[in-house]
Amino acid sequence: MKIFEKIKCRTVLMGLILASFGLPAIADELNQANTAWILTSTALVLFMTIPGLSLFYAGLVRVKNVLSVLIQCFAITCLVSIIWLVVGYSLAFSDGNAFIGGLSNFMMAGVLEETLSGDIPDSVFAMFQLTFAIITPALIVGGFAERMRFSAMLLFSGLWILAVYAPITHWVWGGGWLGEMGLLDFAGGTVVHITAGVAALTAALVMGVRQGFPQTPMPPHNMTMSVTGAGMLWVGWFGFNGGSALAANGDAGMAVLVTHISAAAAALTWMCVEWVKFGKPSALGAVTGMVAGLGTITPASGFVGPGGALIIGISAGFICFNATMFLKKKLGVDDSLDVFPVHGVGGALGTILVAVFASSTLGVFSGQGDGLPMLDQLGVQVTGVLATGGYTAVLTFVLLKVIDGLIGLRVSDEEEIEGLDINEHNERGYDT
Repeated sequence: MKIFEKIKCRTVLMGLILASFGLPAIADELNQANTAWILTSTALVLFMTIPGLSLFYAGLVRVKNVLSVLIQCFAITCLVSIIWLVVGYSLAFSDGNAFIGGLSNFMMAGVLEETLSGDIPDSVFAMFQLTFAIITPALIVGGFAERMRFSAMLLFSGLWILAVYAPITHWVWGGGWLGEMGLLDFAGGTVVHITAGVAALTAALVMGVRQGFPQTPMPPHNMTMSVTGAGMLWVGWFGFNGGSALAANGDAGMAVLVTHISAAAAALTWMCVEWVKFGKPSALGAVTGMVAGLGTITPASGFVGPGGALIIGISAGFICFNATMFLKKKLGVDDSLDVFPVHGVGGALGTILVAVFASSTLGVFSGQGDGLPMLDQLGVQVTGVLATGGYTAVLTFVLLKVIDGLIGLRVSDEEEIEGLDINEHNERGYDT
């Protein structure tokens, strides 16, 4: 009898040990390890927007607009969360057609405690995807910073999520036509970075330059704040890319590794180019290069190896630096915080380079694409870049023009000169 009791105790103990290591529950096939990792990744990605991106952007604007950027990112987080609950998640991920999802998950109907998406709860998947939907319009803020009305920003962000983000998410990740075509976008090169970058450029062109640009210098008011926010972005990006594996496995581990390598390589490259061109490396260049490296590796992070990530990071630092200089210095476009040259160009570059470095035929630079036809895949990747970029540009332009006609996009010249903190929020970022 004692022998059977010992066996029973050991069985119970072994069950507890196996559960602690996240082995699937036999009854419902829930994987506890995967669930725990995606819950952690969800927190990391939300951390990227508030406070990471908020502080990064706030430090880059002038002192009279610091609070406006912070509250814009915060308000977008709140607004998009409600839209995602009501209809955004359903349009992106429920069954529909090749271009848009249906309404079967309206108000997240069917997302219950016991329902699963793969081997993680539906609720965890929906919340993880929500954090991506939040950061994308928050990135666009950098394109029109210091000159858009708060009311216009809210209306634009809400409509943009429905008209641009949700459909493109469905195209790529929700069973739509680009996913069916075989587009490789592991964590959002098209869905997040190309859409945000192109939308920011469109907004900058529609709204025009800030008062005094480019004659009046407009340096960041607080680089300490920006470097702090950039560090938060770097750490949070491990959840952004690693979490996109939707499992605690080797794909997630490799995604985290290549993400880090690309960020480091791009930051160093940007600093070196800046050092050669201007005689000194800057903190602004270092953190901007880092963000470029993170954005560029995002679509490739689940498909390339460390060697490929190194080349992608170096390419991101060099190409995005020159794109920034060309856009502002040569073309005179006032994309206030360089969203398009960093995220748009970086996202497109990374999406295209997936076809090259996912190949298993490049020796130490090989990725995980066994038998991947490089040229055929390159055609698919370019199609994805052009389709998402073109659609975003057209719909963003239409939305901006409609909103401008309804309530006006831009604050008055006098309000812009005095600053948005006082005129839009009746507050100051700092006591003076």
